Amino acid sequence: MRCPFCLHLDSKVLDSRQTEEGASIRRRRECTKCGKRFTTYERLDEIPLMVVKKDGRREPFSRQKILNGILRACEKRPISLQTIEAVVDKIEREVRSNLEQEVSSTAIGELVMQHLRDLDDVAYVRFASVYRQFKDIDEFLEEFAQLRRADR
Repeated sequence: MRCPFCLHLDSKVLDSRQTEEGASIRRRRECTKCGKRFTTYERLDEIPLMVVKKDGRREPFSRQKILNGILRACEKRPISLQTIEAVVDKIEREVRSNLEQEVSSTAIGELVMQHLRDLDDVAYVRFASVYRQFKDIDEFLEEFAQLRRADR
């Protein structure tokens, strides 16, 4: 594993642990040249999963895109990065568990909204406003009203 600080190719593993639910292995490493420590994650090399966009284009599934979208929705909210990572892990597992090689971006968006609804109402509405492309305040208020009805 290449050191991110000095780019040396040799490092030693100091500690290995499974992440929650065994989805990956976290390894704490130390560079044998500069002595700095860094963390790597080992994940199973999955079957390529393609996302079918609304316009019909296909692109490889990107866990990072889901993470970025949720991070933006949760900005300045009292939600830890660990909690957000756990949500992204759940979404990725759900998407991959259907054993299909293609999944629609709409299905992924709905999964994200479902998990955000359970996590934080403000993050949910933020994500929904971008995902559903609200055009005016009435659409925003209707989504808010549906959220209020669901909470009762």
